[in-house]
Amino acid sequence: MKFSESMPNFRRLALISLALLAAAVGPNIFPAAEAGYGELNVFAIRLLLPAIVALVVIVALSRKWEPVIARSIVWGALAGALATIPLEVIRISGYLLGFMPGNLPRLMGVLLLNRFALGPSTASDVAGWAYHFWNGASFGIIYVLIFGAARRWAGALYGIAVGLGFLVSPVVISLGVGYFGLQFSDWFSVTVLTAHLAFGLALGFLAKRFLESQRSPLWAALRSNFALEMRHAGQPHS
Repeated sequence: MKFSESMPNFRRLALISLALLAAAVGPNIFPAAEAGYGELNVFAIRLLLPAIVALVVIVALSRKWEPVIARSIVWGALAGALATIPLEVIRISGYLLGFMPGNLPRLMGVLLLNRFALGPSTASDVAGWAYHFWNGASFGIIYVLIFGAARRWAGALYGIAVGLGFLVSPVVISLGVGYFGLQFSDWFSVTVLTAHLAFGLALGFLAKRFLESQRSPLWAALRSNFALEMRHAGQPHS
């Protein structure tokens, strides 16, 4: 196997890996801040903004080299952002019914603009909601790159997995409700899981609608790499 033969597949894997890493930044900086590893406003400047720029650059490069990656990022982000709407309908309903202890996007905004001592403002609310929807977009990018868009049911399982991750994250501990929110209300975890199930169902439906039967770009690249390795292994050595 010549280097020129493996180069396109290496490039594909590199772009997908970088895109996954960049997309994972947004959803992880809030739990990291709540775990005490730093401040959210600092993470946003030093990590989140560069990650967003990196995704834009990856899309620009992929449009020429690997169009399927560019499509996956753009449409995955849109699907994830839109899927956040049904999640919010359920979450806000749970909050108004007393099943949730606070307005999470508002808290995010306060931390993003370093207004914890001052309280929320219009600007912090906008920042919090923008960050919240960006996280939904990020989860959409990750979903499409790993699972593709061919199976709607995968979105439901993905949404539940994200919800379970939230229920055991440092965020719920910082809210003072304990793991799964059991120290606050049994309905806390029900609300969270139902909201994330709605997110996953909407994500699976929208990804399928936008990208039809596209398979996982990541697994396609890995299979291609494996095939190249097997081909190389079967060639006689000079």
